[in-house]
Amino acid sequence: MSGGRLMLEGKTVLVTGATGGIGEAIVERLASSGATPVIHFSRGNTQAEALLARISGKGFIVQADLSHPSGARDLWQQARAVAGDIHGLVNNAGIRSEVTVEAEPEEWDAVWRREFQINFFAAADLCKEAILHFRERGDGRIINIASRAGLRGYVGNAMPYGATKAAILNLTKSIARSFGPEGVTAIAVAPGWVRTEMVQPRIDRSGEAAAVADIPIGRMAAPSEIGELVAFLLLSSQASLNGATIDVNGGSYIR
Repeated sequence: MSGGRLMLEGKTVLVTGATGGIGEAIVERLASSGATPVIHFSRGNTQAEALLARISGKGFIVQADLSHPSGARDLWQQARAVAGDIHGLVNNAGIRSEVTVEAEPEEWDAVWRREFQINFFAAADLCKEAILHFRERGDGRIINIASRAGLRGYVGNAMPYGATKAAILNLTKSIARSFGPEGVTAIAVAPGWVRTEMVQPRIDRSGEAAAVADIPIGRMAAPSEIGELVAFLLLSSQASLNGATIDVNGGSYIR
């Protein structure tokens, strides 16, 4: 991509959950492509500052707690305050919790509500703010990081996660159909297993071979693969991908 290395120059992109494995890879790729990332973190700014240093300080850092109902709107206001115009939004922040159907109602409710607040409601609120901002300019791109789990379902103990990712896929399609005529486009990315700290316990528990047994190519995706894809999807030239869901799962789920 030597000729396209700076094809995002002049673009400012807000990335939520930017200090996780996938988020960091997205930020680094955006920066190397010429974009100015707005790095969101929830708590503890050490990783955010280290990430900003790795991209030579060419970005901004904002803190917001997306588990709070007003967190997403606060985040958007902060991002606008430090960066001014925003050209792209990457909803990457997310959690994966487990709760059994045998759980007490209080625990069941708490897990489902928190999962939907962080994984879906916060993303929906940010999409709302982005749409209002983008339509004024007549262009803007939203990238929603979903999951293979939103397409094929998920294991019983993690049903909240799969349900939130299915919701974000539907939201992406609705935005694409509703606001595409105004220049606001939306694309979803649906990874399978990505080698991050979040999946390391699974590898430690069952072993590498078992962890990748259902992936035909025999390995998990690297975070850098997701970062490279997101940067590509943010190119103005890729407007025809509006409404698409891009699968990144090594062939473990084929639609």
